[in-house]
Amino acid sequence: MTLQKIIETVWDNRNLLSEQQYISAIEQVIEQLDKGLLRVAQPLEDGSWQVNEWVKKAVVLYFPIRHMQTIEVGPFEFHDKMALKTNYKELGVRVVPHAVARYGAFIAPGVIMMPSYINIGAYVDGGTMVDTWATVGSCAQIGKDVHLSGGVGIGGVLEPLQAAPVIIEDGAFIGSRCIVVEGVRVSKQAVLGANVVLTKSTKIIDVTGPKPIEMTGIIPERAVVIPGSYTKHFEAGDYQVPCALIIGKRKASTDLKTSLNEALREHNVAV
Repeated sequence: MTLQKIIETVWDNRNLLSEQQYISAIEQVIEQLDKGLLRVAQPLEDGSWQVNEWVKKAVVLYFPIRHMQTIEVGPFEFHDKMALKTNYKELGVRVVPHAVARYGAFIAPGVIMMPSYINIGAYVDGGTMVDTWATVGSCAQIGKDVHLSGGVGIGGVLEPLQAAPVIIEDGAFIGSRCIVVEGVRVSKQAVLGANVVLTKSTKIIDVTGPKPIEMTGIIPERAVVIPGSYTKHFEAGDYQVPCALIIGKRKASTDLKTSLNEALREHNVAV
């Protein structure tokens, strides 16, 4: 059987978790995730993303075959089922205390981890900054040269299995205290101002034209986004509900940092 077939088989019959063949298959998937040889989701040539559900299933199945253990790191002690990622020097990753990543997360060379957390199944590509107290949830996909500012929360997704992971594409800038969850996709070089909250049902409203254009689930490429609100009628009255407002476009530039600064100054967006 292929690795995928083995995972699908044991997913449908958890009694097989006691057999070494299936344990080994699950461990192989996690090892390949850790090395970046497998991904929970991967970009396709047409710009869409393919979610590999069977890989997510392997991550879920990894938990019951692990045993609780005490992990001592100098004066610090943890008690968990999952090993911590190691060998950062060999991986070419800068890790500032107290940054933590779990084994099974891929972190590419050139990534900088300020005191932060990256969960199992996540994929963080080269040149990305995971800033102080930012969290990258299970199976989230973070592209190249992304900046996750202080306190950013990127949601994880293991269950329900049909849910897509959060995807932050290359060059995106996620401002301080932003929250992106429930499979939302932030496209290339988009800019989220501070405190933007994006869920699957959050209204994303483009207000750059004569009429508002509403969408959900995806931030377009190079969009500059700030938090907003709109009035919604409830039985108890009218109340303000959070939304995200697209107020402009990040200008094309060979110097992305300059482009980012110009976009923020032009639209007076806090980060």
